[in-house]
Amino acid sequence: MEAAKQAIEAATEGVKNLAVGTDAKKPQAPKKEKKAKAGADAASGPLEMKPEPDFLKHRVELFDRIKKRQDEELAKKPREPITITMPDGSIKAGTSYETTPGDIAKGISNSLYKRTVVARLDGDKEQLWDLERPLERSCRLELLDFEDEQGKMVFWHSSAHILGEASERRFGCSLCIGPPIDNGFYYEMGLPGGAAVQTTDWKPIETIVSSIVKEKQKFERLTMTKDELLEMFNYNKYKQHIIKDKIADGTSTTVYRNGPLIDLCRGPHVPDTGRIEAFAIMKNSASYFLGDNKNDSLQRIYGVSFPDKKKMAEHKKFLEEAAKRDHRKIGKDQELFFFSDMSPGSAMWLPHGTRIYNTLLEYIREQYWKRGYQEVITPNMYNSELWKQSGHWNYYKDDMFVIDMEENVKFGLKPMNCPGHCLLFSHRERSHRELPWRVADFGVLHRNEATGALSGLTRVRRFQQDDAHIFCREDQIKAEMSDLFDFLHEMYGLLGMTFKLKLSTRPEKYMGEIATWDRAEGMLRESLDEFTANGGGAWSLNEGDGAFYGPKIDITIVDCLNRDWQCATIQLDFMQPQNFGLEYMTNEGAQKKEDSDKPADGPKPKVKNPQAVIDSAQAAREKASEPAAVDGKDAPKKEKERVIKPVSAGCARPVMIHRAMAGSIERFTAILCEHFAGKWPFWLSPRQILIIPVGVGFYDYAEEVQKIFRQEKMYVDVDLSGNTLQKKIRTGQLSQYNFIFVVGDEEMKGRQVNVRWRDDTSAQDRGKPIALDEAVEKLSKLKADRGSYNPFPSIVKPGAAKEDAKEAAA
Repeated sequence: MEAAKQAIEAATEGVKNLAVGTDAKKPQAPKKEKKAKAGADAASGPLEMKPEPDFLKHRVELFDRIKKRQDEELAKKPREPITITMPDGSIKAGTSYETTPGDIAKGISNSLYKRTVVARLDGDKEQLWDLERPLERSCRLELLDFEDEQGKMVFWHSSAHILGEASERRFGCSLCIGPPIDNGFYYEMGLPGGAAVQTTDWKPIETIVSSIVKEKQKFERLTMTKDELLEMFNYNKYKQHIIKDKIADGTSTTVYRNGPLIDLCRGPHVPDTGRIEAFAIMKNSASYFLGDNKNDSLQRIYGVSFPDKKKMAEHKKFLEEAAKRDHRKIGKDQELFFFSDMSPGSAMWLPHGTRIYNTLLEYIREQYWKRGYQEVITPNMYNSELWKQSGHWNYYKDDMFVIDMEENVKFGLKPMNCPGHCLLFSHRERSHRELPWRVADFGVLHRNEATGALSGLTRVRRFQQDDAHIFCREDQIKAEMSDLFDFLHEMYGLLGMTFKLKLSTRPEKYMGEIATWDRAEGMLRESLDEFTANGGGAWSLNEGDGAFYGPKIDITIVDCLNRDWQCATIQLDFMQPQNFGLEYMTNEGAQKKEDSDKPADGPKPKVKNPQAVIDSAQAAREKASEPAAVDGKDAPKKEKERVIKPVSAGCARPVMIHRAMAGSIERFTAILCEHFAGKWPFWLSPRQILIIPVGVGFYDYAEEVQKIFRQEKMYVDVDLSGNTLQKKIRTGQLSQYNFIFVVGDEEMKGRQVNVRWRDDTSAQDRGKPIALDEAVEKLSKLKADRGSYNPFPSIVKPGAAKEDAKEAAA
């Protein structure tokens, strides 16, 4: 199920404009028609299918038959004393196959039971337990509520089942999958006749959901064999495919039932549907089964739910604020960027957007200079042999833009910079004295994202990263990691963001030896523990989500709306240096070489051919019958096929650290758009100053002031339109200029500007004029400081801040 869930996350958005077919309706009396509209939109047909679909009865009968047998087996299980250890260290007595987590919660308080969504055993995130499922042994028990991340996912997964039941009852559809997602859940389904869900279906579905919640249907768990599952879901070709593909012959898995719905599911779930007190449908769209456009087109309904109505109200308020901050809206309103059908997924950056883009790069370059990075430029396109050598061809080819150059010769637009940087390192002999060697690259990258997955700047095909790679010795890893954490603190602190760290470990498909992975993961754990011990936040474990070549630390930033965004990453890689035969001369090796070089006679050392590594690896591949990538259980066998160049005498392999602080500059700009709500800080703003002359006689002075500030590399505009003064000021405020300078006779004669500051309402009116030289000096300092303070405190009216606070309180 998890694999299927991941496969369809890239599904196509959009809805076919088709109506759900319904039988012709008989004339109804006015009262009955009014009653029908209360439960469903008249254009959408009856609230539920009558009669109900035949498969509902078939499923329930089979479930009841098997459930009776399993209940009898459960009754025969031995009842033995067990101990349940709570997080506070207290111990509760229980009985195996009898005491449930719900019993423990009720024993503490009924309010605790009502708040609890699910239980977790022995601190294991994979050991989530239904509240009404009997415990089988002694354990440590945690009771998770909706505020816990796993508790929230279970709550939303249960809500998806309720949505699935309502959809079956309304459409008689074939359900596919219904997972929880970051902001709610969805259910995917095939409607009879390939029909589409309409917005007019939302209210009827919510009405059915309300009745399901009121019924307090229990969630019941049942283990079934593969053959039993195929019989239960014989009407549903999507479930049949999942069962045949994901469940091995002769094995079993679980289903969950609530009311007439029975669904293939690992669980767990909330005790009953009555826990879902607030439910809303958010949108619907089209998708393809398994995310493949060659498969059936399905319908997807998205929803969100909460344990109380107050949280739903807060969520809707949050959505309203998020909509105002949508980077696509801000990008259009502020003329920052747009997208063209002539190049989908590639942003067209307008002048004001380019100002932001370049300012971000300028800041990062300053950090590079401070931290000892060297910038490089590498090709946009490489021979496929490079990607085969790095291992990306077997793991990443489908996400690349591949070009047929000539017969049997393929090139690929680069989706990442690391293989190219390995070539840079290997082009000549390296000394231990050169390490750490930190190389940064803002090269253009391309990834072949599915059309339906493209979303503004957050998911694009063409982008740039603040990509860098550090080649170092193993004993240098700790210091490099410490500097990277400092980099994160400084950069995100400047932007007013906090961040979270997750250690992502060896995935199911990986390259290399497990011992190497264990060593790399251990080093990252040590660095994270030290970061936490020195005052950094606690880190969490994200098992199985590492890159195929090494473990990584994923950095999630938190914006002003408390939303998480995945941006930065730090990856520890022992494999690419092996794949490319990278090496450096050690201190001992250098000393021996110096000694051996002293005699004049003897053969001269050979100069390393930059292409030698690739040529030798390519020749080895021509002998091999299969690709050399390694994954899963076949790792030892396939690893032998990959030719690893032995380390030369007196040399050692470097370790490679992949890192990005912003990640994609496009995506990072989108995040900043929404974080600042388009109110860019002065140093990053594309509209820093607007000069407004009060009349035609002051145009020349306004343009002179503009020229002075432009010499200081500030973005300054002059409004010479025929609008009134008040309209010009209002237009400047709506355009989010940081400062507005109004100039008239007094300002021109005194070489002054009358300043209005965007970020303080008490500094919006006419105030004390500021000397031009003072304005230049203070704004130059504000820009250099990358500050967010008011450089002109004299323009704020005395007591204005207190008055504003009183008005806000009132």
